[in-house]
Amino acid sequence: MGAETLQTADPARAEARLPQWMAAVALAGTLAALLSGSARVAAAFALGAALAILNYRWLHQAVVKALGAAEPRVPKRVVLKFAARYPLAFAGVYLVYRTGWLPLGAVMAGLFVPVGGVLVEAIIQVRYGLRAS
Repeated sequence: MGAETLQTADPARAEARLPQWMAAVALAGTLAALLSGSARVAAAFALGAALAILNYRWLHQAVVKALGAAEPRVPKRVVLKFAARYPLAFAGVYLVYRTGWLPLGAVMAGLFVPVGGVLVEAIIQVRYGLRAS
């Protein structure tokens, strides 16, 4: 039981699980919107979630490359992704806002999917912390 707790409480493993939790939260939110009878809301939530997950992935890649770089310079592609994260997200949200083709509130809710993934992982970490003590 002690070894299992140490393995599960390992920050690297928790970090590796975050994208899975984000995808699960995105899928759950999209399915909930579909089951409520609104395909437009489901599509809007899925778009927001996709933008947020992409933003997280690019940020994560940039941080890993920057902190683990043996060279003093970070590759240009990583810098470009890092710099393009917010302008692309803002452009997507602005496009939805101006065209009205998807509900803006659902897109904005989808942008919080990474927060949901972090909350799920935090609950798991608290659970394992309580078991260990």
